[in-house]
Amino acid sequence: MTNETAALESILEYVESELAFASSHYNDSYLDRRVSSRVRRADVGGYEDYLELLRTDLDEQEALLDALSINVTGFFRNPDVWEGIRDVLRTLSDDRKRGRIRAWSAACADGREPYSLSILAHADPAIDESAVHVLATDISETALQTAREGVYEDTRTTDIDDQLSVLKDYERFVDRSGDTFRVRDRVKRSVTFERHDLINDDPKSDFDLIICRNLFIYIDNEYKTPMLETIADSLRPGGYLVIGKSETIPPSLTSVFSVCDGRLRIYRREPTGS
Repeated sequence: MTNETAALESILEYVESELAFASSHYNDSYLDRRVSSRVRRADVGGYEDYLELLRTDLDEQEALLDALSINVTGFFRNPDVWEGIRDVLRTLSDDRKRGRIRAWSAACADGREPYSLSILAHADPAIDESAVHVLATDISETALQTAREGVYEDTRTTDIDDQLSVLKDYERFVDRSGDTFRVRDRVKRSVTFERHDLINDDPKSDFDLIICRNLFIYIDNEYKTPMLETIADSLRPGGYLVIGKSETIPPSLTSVFSVCDGRLRIYRREPTGS
């Protein structure tokens, strides 16, 4: 083992034991990329110097935790998947016996995914938007703060207008002023944000729909199944799960989830699943 590798492992051990981030659950290449990025930004000599900085600098601790949190997101990312989610919401809306439609956007990053869900419910006349209640969770308090504010900016690499243009009349739901986009209150009222760690925290319960996209590709294979078991326990029988298009359900859970749309990665919780 090289000195740099040992120093990186020391950083990850510190993050897990002192900062309560389950680094051991993520794959090595992902962790190395994120830590290396913080080392460069902190302008220190290497991993060993960075560990010394990390032990004493609270701002750097928060910055590293934010960097380790998965925050790749967007409004209506993969529009074809959102057409599938639209169909799910219409189906749930037709089931009047349940009344409230409970949806969970897990690992929601800066909030654009749960707001997309709320906007979709408000925009589609076939969906009862008053029945749709979205819980949005993330491990990063920084991301949740941005999400609660619901204000987003165009940048060199982020075109918010293009993301929202999936809907022809998105201005009904998002106010635009130059390069600033502000989610309207009627959309925000359907969404509640809170911190939740899919790795360490208990399951939720009785959700009709859970969206957890593009998280599992960063998770070590050993931990994907228990995380998906947490999600399964959080779904009511017959509830729907949407994962990333490059992700799959492990073989050990194929009896728990049936495939609704394999291409879009939409599954349904089997009534007899455990």
